[in-house]
Amino acid sequence: MSSSTVDPADPVFQLHVGGKLAVASTVPLSSREDLSLAYTPGVARVCEAIAADPALADDYTWAGHTVAVVTDGSAVLGLGNIGPRAALPVMEGKAVLFKQFADVDAVPVCLDTQDVDEIVAVVKALAPSFGGINLEDISAPRCFEVERRLDEALDIPVFHDDQHGTAIVVLAALRNAAALLNRKLGDLRVAVSGAGAAGVAVTRMLIAGGVDPARVVVCDSKGIIGRHRTDLTGTKADLAADTNAEGRSGDIAEALRGADVLVGVSGGEICEAAVAGMAPGGIVFALANPTPEVHPEVAARHVAVVATGRSDYPNQINNVLAFPGVFRGALDARATRITDGMKVAAADAIAGVVADTLTADAIVPSPLDPRVAPAVAEAVAEAARRDGVARA
Repeated sequence: MSSSTVDPADPVFQLHVGGKLAVASTVPLSSREDLSLAYTPGVARVCEAIAADPALADDYTWAGHTVAVVTDGSAVLGLGNIGPRAALPVMEGKAVLFKQFADVDAVPVCLDTQDVDEIVAVVKALAPSFGGINLEDISAPRCFEVERRLDEALDIPVFHDDQHGTAIVVLAALRNAAALLNRKLGDLRVAVSGAGAAGVAVTRMLIAGGVDPARVVVCDSKGIIGRHRTDLTGTKADLAADTNAEGRSGDIAEALRGADVLVGVSGGEICEAAVAGMAPGGIVFALANPTPEVHPEVAARHVAVVATGRSDYPNQINNVLAFPGVFRGALDARATRITDGMKVAAADAIAGVVADTLTADAIVPSPLDPRVAPAVAEAVAEAARRDGVARA
């Protein structure tokens, strides 16, 4: 992309001039006394206190309310591997959302490496400056190892939003869709199209939330994942061991035959005939952006509830419903990690915001609903205490 593609009159470019973030002081600096308190010599006393008790950094620095938004630029939105510099506007936007919806400060950290060892080493070295690490737009399968290794190495929350943010909101939406249709999660037959970062996390989250793993079928680009496949390793091999109890093989159409739920996180088109093969009164979450796997109007001919990742259709499955409140709650509890219980609690809280006003076109709250982040934060903090990972 060259400078010729920039239109100075375009309101998008106008908004981004100078970026979307700035640093602001939280203390006065209008006198010599102010300066001596905020900086030398007064600051030395705070440094000595933290050196004696590192936990005091949560109280006397920004670490207790600040997260790093870390990317390597390898899987940015639908743009793909565009690199760290081009990813920066997205990371700035993420930081703005953290601040707007949960009063969490966030700092974009765009790394000029896509080597797993280097990413892990850099983030570990930066971790003392932050209260949490939000991993963003790192491609699969490397994202799984990066998150796992950081989660094991650090005593602060590590959360790959592309995986878990999506999964939390999908579980919330499915809870409410099932309630609206008077169905139980454990009775639903679920087909997941896509076995990348989001697909794996969605599958695991639905199982943690009450979906029967035996009734889940996951598809990747080669078809249904199951024990019959000899090409599977790592996370896909684990999925094969835990799901598809019937031993189905074939393509997405076979996975959808008789299914109650389709969750699309693949970007691949699914034909209308395959959707028509679902059980009556079904549910379709077609989350690829900007082009859903199934057009919402096509899906609506065959199922009872439809959701997408787009803001111009009802039931937008948007990560902003999850990640601000998840980190707010984790920081408030001074959690050492984010557990499955905390994620399920977040999903339940999101679902609960609109549980009394459900319709087929309103199974999740609006991303702008001010009730969401506080409800999620409270539920996540309580779950952290319940799961034994809270320090506050």
